Amino acid sequence: MTPNQKTQDRLKRIEELLKGRATLLIVMQDHPDPDAIAAAVALRKLVNTISSVQCSIAHGGTVGRAENRALVRYLNLNLRPCNELDFGKFDLTAIVDTQPDTGNNSFPPDRTPDIVIDHHPFRQKTRQAKITDIRRQYGASSTILYEYLSQASIVPDAPLATALLYAIRSDTQDLGREATKADMDAIGQLYPLANKRMLSEIQRGRVQREYYRLLGQALQNARVYDTCIITSLDEVAIPDMVGEVADLLLRDDTANWTLCYGRYEQKMLLSMRTSQTEKTAEKIMQSVVARRGTGGGHASMAGGQIPLKKGTKLEIAQIEKLVRQRFLKLIGANAQSCQNLI
Repeated sequence: MTPNQKTQDRLKRIEELLKGRATLLIVMQDHPDPDAIAAAVALRKLVNTISSVQCSIAHGGTVGRAENRALVRYLNLNLRPCNELDFGKFDLTAIVDTQPDTGNNSFPPDRTPDIVIDHHPFRQKTRQAKITDIRRQYGASSTILYEYLSQASIVPDAPLATALLYAIRSDTQDLGREATKADMDAIGQLYPLANKRMLSEIQRGRVQREYYRLLGQALQNARVYDTCIITSLDEVAIPDMVGEVADLLLRDDTANWTLCYGRYEQKMLLSMRTSQTEKTAEKIMQSVVARRGTGGGHASMAGGQIPLKKGTKLEIAQIEKLVRQRFLKLIGANAQSCQNLI
């Protein structure tokens, strides 16, 4: 089945599923990135246009990164906390840009979503959903949702077009990371519809003072092992900062692997980035957190989380040591070649 045929098929099935229903809850990652936010809004637009179903968008964590907060403000979103919702009161539920049992969302483990749309590797529990559209070859979930809108002859308004454009560019690093022709086509079609001034403002979102404190801490703690850099953060109020630091450190001209970890609400959060192609970040992350937590991602970027049982200094130190040792061994770096970054 071609992508176009798949879109046609899933759209028809969604239309059938919506008949006679009144409410739909759309769940994103706990700490949603631009792709998750734009995909959720695009699904809401699709559902509101082809049916009378009322949609709510929810997540379980925070929107911390400056660009993401700016995007939420621009879209005037009223995001609902998962822990304040009764999932049973919604006729239908959907998950976008994430899947059940990934550890990075607050969808109840004892429930099964009706719709799952994502571009990450297929999860076993996802198969239980009534409608699934998993395209791991796509650079962004927003590309999939844009194809749904196009198939339904829905032209995104300027805010949604801007969000989708920013999301696809962000997740593919301006088409430089794991982008497909579908992503390129979507960007080409969305660009004329987007608000260019707002796009620039979102990209230059203002940061909280805490951002600089965490950035300073990350640089001070950064250690170089051959061609990889590992750093740690303490307790973080901005969970997105873990991924932002991993992105930043990969800009070092000698690094081809980076790993950053920090703590948030009794979890050790991990973000990994790589510029090499011999080993995938997704598989390395899954091996790093094996039997301890959950993880996933793509060839060049991955995230994971390890629950903390007590959160004592000893437990934290043991987990950090285990993470470092596994990571260095898996990528073949010399653990004895440790140097300070600055």
